[in-house]
Formats: sequence, structure tokens, C-alpha cells
Amino acid sequence: MTKIAILGANGRLGRVVGKAFIDAGFDVRAVTRTGKVPAELHGATVVAGDAMDRQSLIHATEGVDIVFNGLNPIYTDWGKCLPMAQNVMAACHANGALHLFPGTVYNYGSPMPEVITEDTPFRPTTEKGRIRCAMEALFRAEADAGHVRTIILRAGDFFGGTGSGSWFDLVVAAKMNKGVYTAPGPANLVHEWAYLPDFAVGFVGLARNLDKLGFYEALNFPGHAVTDMDIKAAAEKALGRPLKLTFMPWWVLRAGSPFVAMWREIVSMSYLRFEPHQLVSDRLEGIIGEVPHTPLDQAVAEALEDIGVTVHREKNAA
Repeated sequence: MTKIAILGANGRLGRVVGKAFIDAGFDVRAVTRTGKVPAELHGATVVAGDAMDRQSLIHATEGVDIVFNGLNPIYTDWGKCLPMAQNVMAACHANGALHLFPGTVYNYGSPMPEVITEDTPFRPTTEKGRIRCAMEALFRAEADAGHVRTIILRAGDFFGGTGSGSWFDLVVAAKMNKGVYTAPGPANLVHEWAYLPDFAVGFVGLARNLDKLGFYEALNFPGHAVTDMDIKAAAEKALGRPLKLTFMPWWVLRAGSPFVAMWREIVSMSYLRFEPHQLVSDRLEGIIGEVPHTPLDQAVAEALEDIGVTVHREKNAA
């Protein structure tokens, strides 16, 4: 049985990916700083490991075939990203493990390409974009040197799964129980979203088709390229009632950003909410077969339930 270590197993992405690999029959090792994991990872072996401590991480991933790198510090702690990436490379190299990594669209900078393919060049214009590019350059260098095989699957903004910290739960759905939909940007602008259960199954598909992949691959995950009006309509269907449309008060964050570190970090990435973009792939389906894609209405309803928003369920006729 293939053994996979999930780094960041307490995080929103880690717990969804971990569950997907458990459901797919993999031997899953959940690695967290505390050695504790959420209930949805029942069936995983739990190991304590600190991603900022190289020897700890090497020990925590000993004997695994694959390492899923779900490490993602909060916005104000992104100085840890590259040291963590270096430690993950050291752990994978020491243990002969393949490295799975979730990529972002930060690498492309502003102005964003409206359509992003696997061949679209990186042009980072923010510090976070430059950090992400540096991480991927490290992964590529380790692969080129024959040390660590890396497979990247790139996605847009996350929604779905338990936990907090995404634009969907912090902004879009924050006031839905009060009948309000909050758009983070222009309501008719196309934005790339990834429904996490789909994204996680995409990683499972890659892990099952490694024979079709090279020593270094960076693939796009086409999720839901939709507008806020599309998501609002899906949410209204799920709730069984209309929602009032409001907009995120960016001027407040911009005014306060010199004084609030998190606001400053959010404002630095605000272009993502004002420039249309979507991910496409001409390779993923040929590798894993049909790309996982839950219909938007269903994905939004399930994502709302995951974060505790009461969803209207129509009774089926007998």
C-alpha cells in the first residue's frame, strides 16, 4: 500500500486532501506540530513534526512514498515559506519520497493573464508572488539535480471543506445567515475558484498515474471560473431565499493597512479581485482521466454547510 504523509494536516487543504487519500485506500500519515488531527482524518496515522525543524520533518516522513506539502503559513508569516520548502526538500530527499505541491496563481503578477495555461510565464509583481516563484524554482532545481521528484497542481481560491481562512468563508459567506452576499470585487468579473474536494481528488488521480508524469511537472487544475453573480445565484438556490448584494469595503483596508499588518498583506494581493483570470489545462485530463468537477450549485451548497450556514433542502417526492 502506498504511504503518503500529509504536511499541514490540520489546515483546511491538508484535512481535505488527507481524507481523499484515506477514502482512496492509501496509507495516510497526518503530520502536524501538535500530533493531533481533526475527526475527518480518522484512519490516518498521526505523527508530530515541525516543518521549521529539518530533522523533525525528516523523522516525521521516514518511510513514506509521497509527501503532500499542505504547509501554508498565515499571510503575515510568509517569511517562513521558503525555509519550510527547503526543509520539505531535505525530508523528501532523505526518505526518497515524491513531493506533491499545491500551486497558486500568485506567480503571474499584475496585470493577470485572463487565461492561464501551463505555458504561461511567471511575472510576479508582489512579494508573495516572488516567494512562490522562488519555492517552485527550488523544487525545479531539486528535480533537475535528481534529488526530489515534484508534481505541482495549480489552483485558484479555495472553497469547501471545514476550517476557516478562505475568501469564501471570511468574506463571501460571512453574512449569509443575515441574508447578505459580500462580493470581494466587481460582481461580474470572472475569478478562478477551486472546490477543495475536487482539487483533493485531482491529487489522488496524479498519485495513481505517476507513470504518465515526468520528474518535474506543473499542471493546472481547472476549477470553477465564475463570477460573484454566479456564486450568489448558487447560494440563493441553496438557501432558498434571495440575498442582498454588498461589496467588500476595500477603502477601509487600504486606509488601515499602514497600521494593521494583516490588512497590509491582504491589500497587496487585492489585484486578484479586480483582474479576470481562469486556469485551463490541455494535459491534466490525459493524465488522470475526467477532471473532478462538482457542479457549482452543489459545490456552493456543500461549502456553505461545511462552514455552518443553514442550507435549504427540498424534500424529494416519494
